[in-house]
Amino acid sequence: MDKAYFITVTGLDHYYGKKPFEIGRVFKIIKEPDNEFDNEAILAYLPFIEKIGYVANSTRTVYQGTISAGRLYDKIEDYGYAKVMFVTHSSVIALVLDKDDVAETEEDKITEAIIPKEVDNKSKKSKNGKQPIGFAG
Repeated sequence: MDKAYFITVTGLDHYYGKKPFEIGRVFKIIKEPDNEFDNEAILAYLPFIEKIGYVANSTRTVYQGTISAGRLYDKIEDYGYAKVMFVTHSSVIALVLDKDDVAETEEDKITEAIIPKEVDNKSKKSKNGKQPIGFAG
């Protein structure tokens, strides 16, 4: 990615609240073009839990300094990754990551993320230097 993008994740109360959003945790963001309410919807996803929220796409929910799902939609492929930076009272601010900085497997590209087995707990990066997805460390 050429530029750093921050996003707001909303709808937490409809799923698991703030519990899945630990500072530094990497989660998947997946386009949901068949969403009946928003054709630019991007869901937030963690393996084993699945849907944990949505990238905000309304002027009422997009925090200042972050971009909406509509503005991000054409900047990612079918899916991407984001890293939790801040957790607020009702939302999460995350940094959109370059896919090359995330440890993923072939299965992850097709279905869901699989956590790398060997993780360096100090830096929360796998031995290949990439960010692990989900519940690592």
